This record gives sequence, C-alpha cells and structure tokens, in this order.
Amino acid sequence: MKKFSLPIILFVLICSCKEIKKENKDIAEVVGDTQKSEVKLYTFDGGTVIVNQLELFSQDTTYRGQSKEFADAFYVIRHPKGDLMWDAGLPESLVGLPEPYTDESGAFTVSRKDSVLNQLKQIGMTPEDFEYISLSHTHFDHSGHANVFKNATWLVQETEYDFVTSEETQQSNVAVYNAIKELENIEKVQGDFDVFGDGTVVLKYTPGHTPGHQALYLDLVNHGALLLSGDLYHFSDNREFRRIPIFNHDVAETRKSMSAFEAFAEEKKATVYLQHSTEDFEKMPKAPNYLN
Repeated sequence: MKKFSLPIILFVLICSCKEIKKENKDIAEVVGDTQKSEVKLYTFDGGTVIVNQLELFSQDTTYRGQSKEFADAFYVIRHPKGDLMWDAGLPESLVGLPEPYTDESGAFTVSRKDSVLNQLKQIGMTPEDFEYISLSHTHFDHSGHANVFKNATWLVQETEYDFVTSEETQQSNVAVYNAIKELENIEKVQGDFDVFGDGTVVLKYTPGHTPGHQALYLDLVNHGALLLSGDLYHFSDNREFRRIPIFNHDVAETRKSMSAFEAFAEEKKATVYLQHSTEDFEKMPKAPNYLN
C-alpha cells in the first residue's frame, strides 16, 4: 500500500472541506432563491374610510376644512413555510349595511363591501389555512376580521399586546379589545421579527402611532424589496412632510420610527406602499393576481 505523509493527508482533507462548504453554500443560495420566488403578496379590499375631518392627521392646521378618501387594504402573504394574514380591514359588521356608517363625532364615514371568507375564495383559501396573523396595530380599521383567524398564531409586539389587553383599553374602548379577544394562540415579539427565518417576510417595529405599531418588509424575487407602511403614514403628503396625526400615542417616538423607516427603505431600495393611500391601493394587483 502506498503511504502518504501526514501533511499531505491534512492538505487533502482541508481542500475537501472547503469544497463541501462551497457546495453547501451554493445549494443554500439556490434554495433561498427558490423560496423567494415562491413568496406571493395578495391584496384585498378591507373597506373604505372617508375622513371628514382631515385636520386630525396633522399636529398643525394644514388640513383644516379638508376631507379625504382612504383605502383600507388587507394582505395575504404566501410563503413555502406558511401563510400570513397582514391586517384585517374594517369591521365585518359593516358588510351588507344599506348605507355607509358615520361615527358619533362625524370624523369618519366607513363602509365595507365584502367579508374575508368570500374574498379568500378567490385564491382558494380559508382562515384555517393560515399559520399566522399579524396586524400593523389594533385600531378598528386594521382588526376588522381578526377573530376569524383564531386558529392562527397572532404575531404581536409585546407593547401592542399589553396596550390592547390592558384594563384601561377594555374599559375605555372595549370594541378595540373585542376585535382581537378570540385570538388565543399568541406569540409576542420585541422589535423586528423575521417571520420565516429567511429575510423575505419581516415585521419592522415602528412604534408611535400605537405603542407596538409595526410595518411589514417583503423581499420578493421579481418585484424586489417592498414595505407596507401600516399607519406610520396615511397618504403621500403625510409622508413627504412627516405630518403626524393628533391621536398618535407618542409623537416623538413616531418621528424616530419615521427616520428609521426611511433609512431602512433607502438601504434596501424598497418600494413603499402606504396602506391607506387610494393611489397606492390602485397600483397593487388585486387578488387573484399577486406580486412576487
């Protein structure tokens, strides 16, 4: 038998290990690309909000006497490892009403044409198919059909969960609490959270509008990087001038979140979609079509 010196054997082993690592890396990159190509974003109609008192959406008098129509979208993100419902539109109690509903203050007139069950049929899904639901925040226009997804895991910022389930909220705004009270499978997160562990679907912690407000980052293989704003901004003018609603939980925290959001969007070269912007809503393909 031919003998080899120990240094030669070690050299061969090291080279082999390097080659195996390179092959594993190449395989991982291929798998990653395959997963990204399979991530799909579906956009649905969660209702319409007519803001009769637009001055509520600035700390100054800029919008006094103005009104504006808001979209109220919700989204389905399909990933090889599971499905996520992002936001939940206006209350489904509005579906079937003969006329839009105006709240007692007169600030908002709201309507919703269709239920989540009917809309999911367009893509052959039911609420039982979802591993996760996550809300940008728990205001009434983002939690409308949340309880329908009681079998899914609710991914929620711990600060938002504490806020919406607090005794104060249950006493002062019981409807906000009731909209999520049937969600019992809860995973509390703190800060940014990578939902599927591959960087394609990430909750971005952007507190201020509410204590645990968050936006959603998607890395789609064809469309590229994309950010759904939640209510960090409501319409393009708000974003351009960083105007903050008078009802935000924390103005200073909102400003910090806006700066961090814009820096992240620039870093990722992400397209930003403002969820209440009717213009942005019209740009999105509607289910059964999707972005990927």
